[in-house]
Amino acid sequence: MDPLTLFALANGAVSAVKAGCKLYKDIKGAAGEVKDVIKDLDDQFHKIYTSDRPAPPEAKKQLAEEKARIVGLNKRSHETTGIYQEIGEHLGTYYDNFYKCIAVFEEEERRAQFEVYTGTESLGKRALQRVLMRKQLEQMSVELRELMIYQSPPELGSLHTEVEAMMKEMGKEQQVLVAKQMQYTAAQERRRQAKIKQLQEHIMLGIVGVAAACAIGFSMVLVAQSRIEMYPHLGTDLVPKTEQQRQAESVPKKYSGR
Repeated sequence: MDPLTLFALANGAVSAVKAGCKLYKDIKGAAGEVKDVIKDLDDQFHKIYTSDRPAPPEAKKQLAEEKARIVGLNKRSHETTGIYQEIGEHLGTYYDNFYKCIAVFEEEERRAQFEVYTGTESLGKRALQRVLMRKQLEQMSVELRELMIYQSPPELGSLHTEVEAMMKEMGKEQQVLVAKQMQYTAAQERRRQAKIKQLQEHIMLGIVGVAAACAIGFSMVLVAQSRIEMYPHLGTDLVPKTEQQRQAESVPKKYSGR
């Protein structure tokens, strides 16, 4: 599990929760009698702009846009249930990746005590990266809590408390499972590297054996060639003729016809 990927997923979930909370709050704020909300906007507008101080075109445009936004949000009041559920799912995604990320950090720190680090980044840089991401994740948790409990409708604060408590228990289980998975993956990787090393050693031994055989064969050919040149009576074969073979060849052959 790559902590950078887990961190990115947690960060994306936080952004989704913030967007969902804003939309939920806006829809809730526009719920009820639209006429009363629009009348309140008009009253505030006319307190600022009077006959002595006419409203500029830009201010009138902004008022019209805000009225249209309120009307549009009011029509979406039935969507709050779906948004509420989506916020809960995004919260679950955040805490799921939060606890997985913490589990990865703790397992890496544990392994660093007895394993030699072989990553591409420096050990110090990797450690600093863990510290910074842990602090950012904790800061995200604080921001989520403040947003949902103090800056949003009360029901969202209750949702946050329930999801946080549930995920805290599940997070403990996740930490154990993630640690086991990382240990299993590391053991698999060690076995794979051992097999690769063994295969490389066998290949190297094979290459050395073939090279040695070629060198011996070439040496034998050189020796035979030198012997042929120096002692032609021993024959031109790779193996020199024995004394018995030379004597047998020196005896005249008799041919008998039919």
